[in-house]
Amino acid sequence: MFWPLAVFVAVEVLARVAWPNGKRWAALRFLGLLPVAAVAALVSYRHLSGLLAHYGEDDLTVFLGPFAVDGLMVMATGALIATGARRTTAETPPVDVRTPIVEIDPIPPIEQTPEVEAPAPPAVEPVQVVQKPAPKRQPSAAARVASAVARSPKASDATIAARLGLSEATVKRHRRQAVDSVSTPPAPTLQAA
Repeated sequence: MFWPLAVFVAVEVLARVAWPNGKRWAALRFLGLLPVAAVAALVSYRHLSGLLAHYGEDDLTVFLGPFAVDGLMVMATGALIATGARRTTAETPPVDVRTPIVEIDPIPPIEQTPEVEAPAPPAVEPVQVVQKPAPKRQPSAAARVASAVARSPKASDATIAARLGLSEATVKRHRRQAVDSVSTPPAPTLQAA
């Protein structure tokens, strides 16, 4: 595998690298790289033809088969270079290298420079905070039941529950508490003699 890859790398270096102009660079490029590429191609050819002969291929295949492999490597490298160059020229727009002429006003002397006042910061209007009145707290269910019982003591639990929007069980519980607190006399206090 090394020898076909060596041919590929030699063709890549020969064609893809942007060599500087000059006779020395041309000599280095062709006289240094072409013999290396030629040796790699020759060894690759002999290796592949020996391999084909070992597997019993006919003489024509043994002679032409290696050209197909090395030729394909060279053509593939050329195709990569061609498509890469076409893509690069299509993507880069032409650059205008003309220098625009710009006229510059001379700088006035320091004593003629007018003083510029800094702009005043914008006025900030005070923010008025509006407080909402606190919502009225509704009396507890016990207080509402006690008030309803005090107004109409003979009303049934169902009637009071419907009027206050409470359940009958809640009304019964609070009615018992209200009745117990009214019927229970306060505890006597001991007076000192």
